[in-house]
This record gives sequence, C-alpha cells and structure tokens, in this order.
Amino acid sequence: MTRIIVLFISFLTFLNVLNAQKEDKKMKIVTLGFYNLENLFDTVDDTLINDEEFLPGGARSWTEDKYQEKLANMAYVISQIGIAEAKSGLSLLGVSEIENRKVLEDLVLQPTIKDRNYQIIHYNSPDGRGVDVGMLYNPLHFTPLYSRPIPLMIFDDGRRRYTRDVLYVKGLLDQDTVHVMVNHWPSRGGGEITASHRNSGAKLCRNVVDSLFNLNENAKIFVMGDLNDDPTDESLKSHLRAVGNIKDVKKTGMFNPFEDFFRRGQGSNAYRDSWSLFDQIVISRGVTNKKNQGYFYLKANIFNKAFLVQPSGQFKGYPFRTFSFDKYQGGYSDHFPTYVCLVKAI
Repeated sequence: MTRIIVLFISFLTFLNVLNAQKEDKKMKIVTLGFYNLENLFDTVDDTLINDEEFLPGGARSWTEDKYQEKLANMAYVISQIGIAEAKSGLSLLGVSEIENRKVLEDLVLQPTIKDRNYQIIHYNSPDGRGVDVGMLYNPLHFTPLYSRPIPLMIFDDGRRRYTRDVLYVKGLLDQDTVHVMVNHWPSRGGGEITASHRNSGAKLCRNVVDSLFNLNENAKIFVMGDLNDDPTDESLKSHLRAVGNIKDVKKTGMFNPFEDFFRRGQGSNAYRDSWSLFDQIVISRGVTNKKNQGYFYLKANIFNKAFLVQPSGQFKGYPFRTFSFDKYQGGYSDHFPTYVCLVKAI
C-alpha cells in the first residue's frame, strides 16, 4: 500500500511539473504595420516629377520648417504603433505617399525612432505626381532576402496610366520566411471607371499569391497598403479573394482581418462624414494556421489614438491631417495606420 501511495504522489508531482512547464511557456509578439504618410515631400524641386505644390513657392508654401515638423510627427506616430503589444515597436512598416528615398532617410533619423535603426527598401515608381511606396524594417527582427518593384499596368483608351508599382519583399522575420507586398492602388478620382484600376491591382497581387502558393501552400504572405477600396469591395472580395471570416480562409487562402472592423463601422480615413477602411493588411492561410511553426496571427488593429484625431472644426473626429485643402494644420496624416500582431512560442 505504501508503495502505491508513493507512486501516486510521484505521478501527481510529474503532472505538476508538466503544468508548470506549460505555464512557464513564453510567447513572443511582433507587429507589422502600414501607414499612408500623406504627401511626405521634401522641399527640393525634382524636375522629373510634378512636385511643384510642395515647394517653398508652391501652392502649399512647403518650407523646411514644415517639412521638419512633418518628419517629427510621422516618426512619433511610428514610435507608438503597436508598442502596447510589442515594446520594441514595429518589426516592419509599409508606407505610401512618399516622394523618394531621401524622405525615408530623413524620417528614420528622427530622435523618436532613431534607436530602432530602421532600414529602407524603396524603388522609384512611375507615378506622375511622384509618390512611391516603401518599407522600413528593424534589422534585429527582419532580414531582407530579395525585393523588386512589380509594375501595375493600367490602360485607358489604349494609353498607359502610370501609377505606383507594387513593392514585393521576401525576407526572414526571425526564422520565418515571409512575403510582403506594399500597395497604393489608384485613387477613386474619375468616377466608377477607376474601380477597374483597383481590380487590376488586386489581380496582380493575387497572381503573385497564387505563384507563391504553388511553391508552398502554407507560404506566409502579407498584402498591405492603401488600397483605395474597402474590404467588401469587388477588388478585395472577387479578385484578391480575401475572406472576412478566418474559419473560411482555406477556401481562398487569404484572410482580411479588417473586414470585421469595417462591418462594425470603423475606418482608417473619412470623407463627407463617412468612414472608409482603405488601409488594410491581408494575410495568407500560412499565417492564420496555429499548427505551422513560427509566427501566427494573433490580432489586428487600427491605430487611432486620440492625438491622431482632429480635435475641432469642420472635420472634427476625422484623422488629424497635415493639410486641410491648402491650409497647413500641422497634423499627422489623413489616414490612420493599421497593424497586425503575430505570436510564436519561444
């Protein structure tokens, strides 16, 4: 009897040790984000693009002081995105509405984010107004392996409409191979005809997604950007084929966590007292599957803290932007940033 009691006590001790190990199991969280920086232009005239309005003598009287304030504001926002979940800040950030590489070089040297040592991936786009997309990454978290711009070919009446390229980046997020596409699809100016332009952007991204799935059905893919469409629009639903319910991700391979935000009336940008959610991060089934090794999806968020909200006036409650028409406000951007949190056991 004594031997049985001793064995039983030993078994209970073994179970307690196992439970303790489970409780001690640590998780690591990283954040990936996207931010439309609302016309981050320098003050130097570039004769190859149409940047005249953002010059000291231009329509917006864009001076060096305003440029420096804009840089400081953008950097402060970036320093705050996702730190409630990951204290070290964003591992990578896709950006849009930047004039060139130089503005990103100036941005990453701002005091609020300088210590993160963000590195830059950028290519000039053929956009007529000169705005590009780009990516910042923390080299302690992310190692780029390959990158290239993918032209978005759009034609009106047989003539090419030049717009932003899609930035494709393959790299290692710690030890996870990930694929990131940073987008800024054509705007809604010009009426209904421009919907086909954004559909072209979605089709281009879907072609890349499918090519990656052919190599690895569990590839970890992030399609992010200012898509100028909401999560329920044709481009996202029919062409990128992103589902809004994570349980349905196996059907198309792509899940859009921001569809739920949009259906609940939340947005990242506002127009005529109506919210849109153009700034999205769509993820692949390889990111949503908790059984895969490495990082998997935890949650998404719109970074809309009070300091980013217009405090008064005609646009009270909107994102607190740099300009209201041509009037300088000294705000941040006309878009809120968005981000996703990933987690893995360590």
